[in-house]
Amino acid sequence: EPFLEKFTAKIAEVEASDPTSADSALGPLSSLKAAEGVDEQVKRAIEHGATLVHGGTRDGAFFPTTVLTDVTPENPACKEEFFGPVAQVNRAKDEADAVRIANDTPFGLGSYVYTTDPEQALRVADGIEAGMVFVNIVLADGAELPFGGIKRSGSGRELGRFGADEFVNKKMIRIGS
Repeated sequence: EPFLEKFTAKIAEVEASDPTSADSALGPLSSLKAAEGVDEQVKRAIEHGATLVHGGTRDGAFFPTTVLTDVTPENPACKEEFFGPVAQVNRAKDEADAVRIANDTPFGLGSYVYTTDPEQALRVADGIEAGMVFVNIVLADGAELPFGGIKRSGSGRELGRFGADEFVNKKMIRIGS
């Protein structure tokens, strides 16, 4: 599995550290309770047959980058949102199957696509039901970009020009003579 090996090696380079440090790429989760929740999700995924490839061991509110494989549609992890550094790597028969797997969830906040084919990247990104799709890139969000999901991940956007629109009540008033 060359992709899984390279992906895991790259993910493993990112270690949770002091978020005030200039070279920190991953700080603690928002709270101890949040870290405990992600920890429980990972353990539950493994209990239901997922394979832990990397990470998965919490240290207080810090949670390491974690990679899971063999997450079947019946696994609770397939139907939950992970608000922590947990990646699920799935095998797909072909492009259509990959999009089906990505969309087989009640959530749609963000998705990631990795490919060397730019046309395929656009096709797959367009087919994925998520508010944000990142292609061949991570840590690419910014205050100027809209942030938000679809399905049970919410409706509407925060941040950026589109985000500002969510906080404005647009009203049209017409007065006749």
